[in-house]
Amino acid sequence: MAVPVSVHVAAQARSTPTVGSGSTTTTVSGQKPAPPAKAASGASGASAVIDAALDATINGIIDAHPEYQIGVALMEIPAGAASDQVHLYGVEEPFEAASTAKVLAAEAYYHLVETGEASLNEPLGAYPASFQLQAMIQQSDNDSWSLIMDAVGHQELTDYASSLGVQYDPESNTLTPADMAHILAGLYSGSLLNAADTSQLLSTMQNTNDETLIPAAVPAGVTVYHKYGELDGELHDAAVLAKDGHAYTLVVYTKGEDLGSVPERTDIIRQVTAAVADALFQAP
Repeated sequence: MAVPVSVHVAAQARSTPTVGSGSTTTTVSGQKPAPPAKAASGASGASAVIDAALDATINGIIDAHPEYQIGVALMEIPAGAASDQVHLYGVEEPFEAASTAKVLAAEAYYHLVETGEASLNEPLGAYPASFQLQAMIQQSDNDSWSLIMDAVGHQELTDYASSLGVQYDPESNTLTPADMAHILAGLYSGSLLNAADTSQLLSTMQNTNDETLIPAAVPAGVTVYHKYGELDGELHDAAVLAKDGHAYTLVVYTKGEDLGSVPERTDIIRQVTAAVADALFQAP
């Protein structure tokens, strides 16, 4: 049974998870404003609004595919700070994050570099950490991911996530769509890492080894920084979409019985992306 669309603002993103086709808006406390990443500068004019019409379109796509679990998070990233409000659609509970969680591991390692506890030149396996970070994100290399997580420390990675307002256990590797939206917004806004490390990490989130999901449905002129995930029944993509100084995080998590439905769920992710891009970036 479809749940009517509703929008509300909660005190914290760790509100009780719900499942349904309604849209909600949640906030995370403790997000510290910081200068925007260089890529996010140059905003002019008012950005488009995530409105009831877009809510209805996204909910319609989700409702048309009850055979899958689908969770969508959409959030504007204002210049100069990570937003604390995220619009949620469909499943709000944690998913197996698959490789989308590699962005969190990369942020945690860069944080250690900035505090002097690690180095990009440090040998990790047969290659330096800088190589492993790039391979982990751009090529989605799982061996590199393991090396980076071990270098950070599993408990330390949990603690780092907690400092962002996110609950994360590397052993279960679960995140909600809202969690992933905040992880990306914090990165792009420049509130997590310095400008050089922000730019470097974002650069690895382009021209990846799988550009068939969100990037394939974005019109010319919109820049995409993303990390996909594919494991067992999970097919996800999590991205920052940016154009003319305006930026949004878009996270689409999907779960099916197995990877046999990848083509169908790829189309769903593209449908959501196209709806978002048309509403937020296309000229009226």
